[in-house]
Amino acid sequence: MKLNSLKLLLSSLQTPTQALEEVAEIWSEWRRQKLPLYLFLALCFNLIVAPVVYAASSHEFSRTQAWALGLLGLGTLALSVYLFFVMFVPEKF
Repeated sequence: MKLNSLKLLLSSLQTPTQALEEVAEIWSEWRRQKLPLYLFLALCFNLIVAPVVYAASSHEFSRTQAWALGLLGLGTLALSVYLFFVMFVPEKF
């Protein structure tokens, strides 16, 4: 039984050129769509911001509230930067 599944697995493997083409396609798609990367980086940055908010509130907020306030602050900052560029460099948008 294991031998049959191994043969099936080996037959379904792609040639190296097909695999490289798929990796190149994924890479080019990632280069075009940056929003998921930005969201991931914002969440990672919030891992630093949320404990600071929690500590600054002297434990008046719960951890969930501190996390939400951190995300709200990051969202507000991102929107401010975006609107600043839209106002002063409108021909790009």
